[in-house]
Amino acid sequence: MTRRTFLKMFGYLSSAAVFVGNIPRMLFGGKWEHSRKTFWNNGLFTQDSVDMSEYAKGIIKARIDGTWKNYTLHRASASFIEWNIKKRGEFLEAIKTGGFPGWGGPHSGAVATYGLGRLDSQFTLNNAIKGIGLAPQDGKIDEATTMLKETYNKSMTEKMDVLKSMYENQDFFDWRKQTSLELYSTPDFETHTFLNVMDNPVATIVFLDIPSYELRTIARVVHPNDTSVLPSEKKLLEFVNTAHEYMHGKFPRWFPLLLFYLVEEFDNSPGNKKGVRTVPELPNGE
Repeated sequence: MTRRTFLKMFGYLSSAAVFVGNIPRMLFGGKWEHSRKTFWNNGLFTQDSVDMSEYAKGIIKARIDGTWKNYTLHRASASFIEWNIKKRGEFLEAIKTGGFPGWGGPHSGAVATYGLGRLDSQFTLNNAIKGIGLAPQDGKIDEATTMLKETYNKSMTEKMDVLKSMYENQDFFDWRKQTSLELYSTPDFETHTFLNVMDNPVATIVFLDIPSYELRTIARVVHPNDTSVLPSEKKLLEFVNTAHEYMHGKFPRWFPLLLFYLVEEFDNSPGNKKGVRTVPELPNGE
């Protein structure tokens, strides 16, 4: 396979994934792919299990297991940031040279949720591999989105250099957040992740790699037409959808934003870590 052929194929991967992901809904979707609760109203949903009124103070209020509680946001550890940036750079270089970037690393996170579940299972616990991205600082989101829009028609190789230039400045990103998209949920078909997060907005993300990190987060799901969300969340929804199309081509609609606010980080690497909490640091290192 030539490099040109690989880059062209990579550009179609996500489009194919969305189509394949819709096959269950087209062939089998029905009454079972929903919960006992209804979240949609005229094609719109609003997540009422998270209160962002204290966001400016670094605090999120969330209703977990039926109880409202305050959660303090934290920046990821220096080791997580270094690993993330390094691996993302390798990912982009692999694409540029026609190699396969692989399924591990910071782009593919195993997202675990629980709480509501779907009618087609006795269990509410769910785990799904999501494409995970980074969030620019609130004051940098417009700049990042404009950069992608202005270079959208460049070659895939040139686009990889544009993305890599963002990673050269770690402080360009808000390391209290990780991003993704809810590609498949609609009023006709709802994913386990969507239903769990709407009702019980707690999620953990585990990355398959050495070192291996686990992020424990408050999860937000934002509809493109929800006017009640923070301005930064609305801007992030545009940025993440733009980045998605930047890599995979235009889609007929914008997808809801999945936004993970970091509360705790654990280092699950084999050896001397084996699940030690690294953010926030434990008192006296204990």
